[in-house]
Amino acid sequence: MNKQEVFVAIKRNILEVLPGLDEGRVVPEASMRDLGANSIDRADILIMTMESLRLKFPLAELGSLKNLQGLVDFLHGKLLAQNGA
Repeated sequence: MNKQEVFVAIKRNILEVLPGLDEGRVVPEASMRDLGANSIDRADILIMTMESLRLKFPLAELGSLKNLQGLVDFLHGKLLAQNGA
C-alpha cells in the first residue's frame, strides 16, 4: 500500500466521522483539529484507520504528529515494518 492509499483511507474515515465536512478541506497539510474533530472524533478516526489498515499499536505513539501528512507517513512506515519491507 502506498502513501496515497493510506491518505485515502484516512480521508474516508474523517468524512465518515465528520459527515458535514467539505471534502476539499481534507488535505495533507490540515490537522484533524483544524477540520473540527474533537478528541473523541480523532480517536474514532485513528482507530477506524488502524482497523482498515490492519495495524495495531498504542495510540500514544501518534501524540507528536502535527497534520495528516505526518499521520500518513507514520502509518505507511508502520505498514512497511509490519510487512517486512
